[in-house]
Amino acid sequence: MKTQDIDYRDGDLILKGVLAYDENLSGKRPGIVVVHEAWGLGDHAIARAKMLAEIGYVALAADMYGGRRQAADLPAAMELIGDLRTNPAKLRARAGAAVAALKSQPNVDSARMAAIGFCFGGTTVLELARDGADLKGVVSFHGGLQTAAPAVAGAVKPKVLVCTGADDPMIPPDQVVAFEGEMRSAGADWQVINYGGTVHSFTNPDAGKTVALDGVAYNAQTDRRSWQAMRAFFDEIFAVG
Repeated sequence: MKTQDIDYRDGDLILKGVLAYDENLSGKRPGIVVVHEAWGLGDHAIARAKMLAEIGYVALAADMYGGRRQAADLPAAMELIGDLRTNPAKLRARAGAAVAALKSQPNVDSARMAAIGFCFGGTTVLELARDGADLKGVVSFHGGLQTAAPAVAGAVKPKVLVCTGADDPMIPPDQVVAFEGEMRSAGADWQVINYGGTVHSFTNPDAGKTVALDGVAYNAQTDRRSWQAMRAFFDEIFAVG
């Protein structure tokens, strides 16, 4: 497997992602954009990009902040997120730059692309779906489901899979219900999987270690189950397997 740094731009901002793929495979393959948590592009998202490469995809771990900046604590993370939290158009454009960068890679089948994200990244890929991005599907892992710009009827082109913790205090049941209503009204092809006994950041083995937060913990079983759900989803949307 090969990994390499890749620079791309959102306007004047230089973004520094990590591309991962199996160099022993030939031909064009589906491309997957991987969007990091609020802390910035680090080991977790890069590891997921490598896992996707191991099963035959070309993956780009995106940099949403520029310069591959990372936060050491929650206030720093909130500062890095800045107005991306409240400006859906800016967030969609930033994520769209990663989609365009991956689509331009010579080993990527630009007609078969998807995006996944974790926490803030999960919120981000849902914004791509709401914006009608040219993707086959998006997968949100423990991502926030609220938006300042709800999807309108017919706008959501990618299929949508949301994997969320049933006991996540940051994504309470009323937020899930509201999201389901939004997707239903938009006429989207959507799924929500609620995992029992699961709180926030369930895919990250380091969750809660650096910054102690209530309602944040790794869950190995849910991590495994949700990854399997993603793989089945990809088999469907890419018509492989």
